[in-house]
Amino acid sequence: MYKFLFSLFIISGFIGSQNAAAQHVAFPLPIKKNLVKRLTEQIIIVEPTNWSESNRIGLDLSEVAFVNWNSGGSNSISGLAELVVERNYSDNNTKWRNKFSGRFGINSQEGRELRKTDDFLEITSDYGYRKDTLSNWYYSAKFRFASQFTNGYKYPDTSVPISQFMAPGYVFLGVGGEYGKYIENLSIYASPLTYKSTFVLDQELANNGSFGVTPAVRDADGNIIKNGEKVNSELGILLQSVLKATIMENINFTNSINLYTDYLNSFGNIDVDWELNLNFKVNSFVLARLGSHLKYDNDIKITETNIDGEEITMGARTQWKQQLGIGVIVDF
Repeated sequence: MYKFLFSLFIISGFIGSQNAAAQHVAFPLPIKKNLVKRLTEQIIIVEPTNWSESNRIGLDLSEVAFVNWNSGGSNSISGLAELVVERNYSDNNTKWRNKFSGRFGINSQEGRELRKTDDFLEITSDYGYRKDTLSNWYYSAKFRFASQFTNGYKYPDTSVPISQFMAPGYVFLGVGGEYGKYIENLSIYASPLTYKSTFVLDQELANNGSFGVTPAVRDADGNIIKNGEKVNSELGILLQSVLKATIMENINFTNSINLYTDYLNSFGNIDVDWELNLNFKVNSFVLARLGSHLKYDNDIKITETNIDGEEITMGARTQWKQQLGIGVIVDF
């Protein structure tokens, strides 16, 4: 009897455990809907693209202050803001690079008016196509627009501007060939047909023949018979080279040079635009920069004031600007 009851107990326990296991498999705990939603939202699908973009803004500041300084000096503060936006497309045979650059700098010094130290506006677009991946030469077309944001003056005289937005303004449009085996670091471009337009949309500056436009026709008394031309058009040859290199860790070097000569007007007189920059990267946000910018344009004449106070137009001269600054730079 006892053996029968013990056997019955064992069999009932085994059947109960099997039923419990079956119930566990047949009726799993439900997953909450909000948990499923969170898991679904974490799945991000990134589609491949041939486009790349870059946005950079920088601000350089420098300040000098004196209190009872024995050697003398004037309090001053300077600032330079820069914005660079790039949108580029690239595949095996095509490269299309688009860039907007803007710079504006001011200086405030005790005892004198606010002065502009830098003013630059540029939009460029370069398109290149090669027929196969074996070639390092691209059939290329280039567009460039350059001007400035605000009026420029021959300080300390701020009554009459000597330049302003679209006075001058430059437009380059050309076709040619570009060598670009390592096009992101080194490119060499040659265009036998480049159209250059110089705009001077301020009539007073145009009447004076500023920046190479045809000046106004005047009578013996100085009265204007015919207004000066606001546009000067040229067709010539453009050679361009851009080199980007890393000299050592956190020190980058950029060298850009443009050489242009016109077929019809003074062929052989070469306009030079040569810019060289050394960038010293302190960390992700702080950058020190040493720059040099040299220009020569045979159409831009220098004016000087003689001892009688008269403005005399001199010949073209080499222009040079040097910059040294440290500031904050942010990519966004």
